[in-house]
Amino acid sequence: MSDPSAQHGAGSRPEGWAGSPRSEPERYDCVIVGGGPAGLSAALMLGRCRRRVLVCDTGEGRNRWAHAMHGFLTRDGTPPSELLRVSREQLGPYDTVELSERRIVDAARADGGFDLAAADGSRLRARRLLLATGVVDELPAVPGLPELYGRSVHHCPYCDGWEWRDQPVAVWGRGENGAGLAESLTIWTRDLLLCTDGTGDLTDESHQRLDALGVRVRLERIVRLEGSDGQLERIVFEQGAPEDRRALFFSAGQRQASELPGKLGCQFTHQGAVDTGKCEATDVPGLYVCGDASREAQFVIVAAAEGAEAGMAINQALLEEDLARLRTGTRSPAASASADRSRRSAG
Repeated sequence: MSDPSAQHGAGSRPEGWAGSPRSEPERYDCVIVGGGPAGLSAALMLGRCRRRVLVCDTGEGRNRWAHAMHGFLTRDGTPPSELLRVSREQLGPYDTVELSERRIVDAARADGGFDLAAADGSRLRARRLLLATGVVDELPAVPGLPELYGRSVHHCPYCDGWEWRDQPVAVWGRGENGAGLAESLTIWTRDLLLCTDGTGDLTDESHQRLDALGVRVRLERIVRLEGSDGQLERIVFEQGAPEDRRALFFSAGQRQASELPGKLGCQFTHQGAVDTGKCEATDVPGLYVCGDASREAQFVIVAAAEGAEAGMAINQALLEEDLARLRTGTRSPAASASADRSRRSAG
């Protein structure tokens, strides 16, 4: 997903925008930044409404490390890459939907829509903008962990807890976040070890709760995780004996994958998610945010549902504009561009 590194603010115009000698921007009814389940679901809905849509995605989705996704009715256990492949394939019949690997690096509201700049220097203009850019999970700085991530090291018990039921599982976490994650995992296994990795910030109350649940606690710093072929085997500590474990779940926080919501003036919740209202609309006119970037329930099936909902709302807003233009005898820029392409194809 998009991870912009632009230096321009929401109200600034980077090189190549209006007033520069470069060609006119490409015009769309909606540009979708992020081509995961949320963005592709929105594109499908808008494609079926015959809207001209561009989906920009750089292939950096949050769950690209996972070998399977879970909790998605009819698709439980499907590799994330397979879900994306099928989703893109099913967009094929909708000739008003385009897919692009362009990275969107800047955006600004302009003329009732949005001006966008891509890293390749191209410019876009959209009547509506949908951000489905997701979040990035912060990984604990533990040697050996990245090699196991997505196979036997996970961040979401709802997504991966069932696979490790009744097996020896470790939890990496500090303070109440770590204790809370360990408590939640007791649904799947009672052989739990909480590792605070060198910190002793658990309260006496937390220790008492964990002890009552049979959750052991190790305060020593972790030296490394050991395993092979993606399978965790043991945890080595700075002091004391290693611990044999089959899986590890962690709670280390997350951040927005894109700077665009902040640049465009979105409000955020105290948990760092974009604050959205009805049908994923933000308080920025014409801007919608769906998927993990805007919700606490960060499941693939929820992201896809939010994308469909946002697509419906965007089409409804565009329809109201289109009907108003018909009454005044004007045509939207995107519709004019589409008509010009149709005439060229017919000729």
